[in-house]
Amino acid sequence: MTGRPPPAAMPPALRPLLGPIAALAALVVVVLGVRYADDSGPGTLDARILAVVDGVRSPWRQVALALDFLGEPVGAATLVAATVTGCLLLRRPRAAVLVVAGAGVSVGTATLLKSLVGRTIHGGNLSYPSGHTAFATSLALVVTLLATGRLGLGRKSGTLLVLGAALVAGTAMGWAQVGLGAHYPTDVLGGWCTALAVVPATAWLVDRVADRPLDRPADPPADRPADPLVGRTADAGRRERR
Repeated sequence: MTGRPPPAAMPPALRPLLGPIAALAALVVVVLGVRYADDSGPGTLDARILAVVDGVRSPWRQVALALDFLGEPVGAATLVAATVTGCLLLRRPRAAVLVVAGAGVSVGTATLLKSLVGRTIHGGNLSYPSGHTAFATSLALVVTLLATGRLGLGRKSGTLLVLGAALVAGTAMGWAQVGLGAHYPTDVLGGWCTALAVVPATAWLVDRVADRPLDRPADPPADRPADPLVGRTADAGRRERR
């Protein structure tokens, strides 16, 4: 036992940059949500991207379906279980907690926002933001946060790795969602930003809760009770002097 706390869920070197990035991502989510509230069609940007991406064909359609499956309950649960197992094998308990909490909060936030925004696709299916994209991005963020800590990367290189992995995962899942006609491109952007806003905040909270017992001062030693034999000896001495 070394007495040292487990490695942080978010490497300290990344906090100064990921904090503002998370705040900016949250702002983008809000702005897009207000822009497309109660909408039921593609915007100008959506239309331009859909003209290129919409309607993927075989064999790319099979790839898109496979990616989509990874965002469905069975596929997502399998990925989360495998990632948690890897974190525990590497003795990274906080990262294991962040896998579950980060993915869960990201998807839960996306689900809540869908009801609040009310944007629909294909005649009534809530679409903004994309929960599949939020899940894939959140998992990539957690894995690269773990890798950054393990490799001891600095602020710039670590942030580039985290954002690069999040961009790749979000783009891949977003392409699948748009290609299969499940989401508009701006839904995908909203899902990506949702994870980018939620995961750093969740990582900070995991570290904060885990560090709280370590910050608590140790209880002072209780006063030792007086030895009754010593007390009786002192009383006897006073009586003899009298």
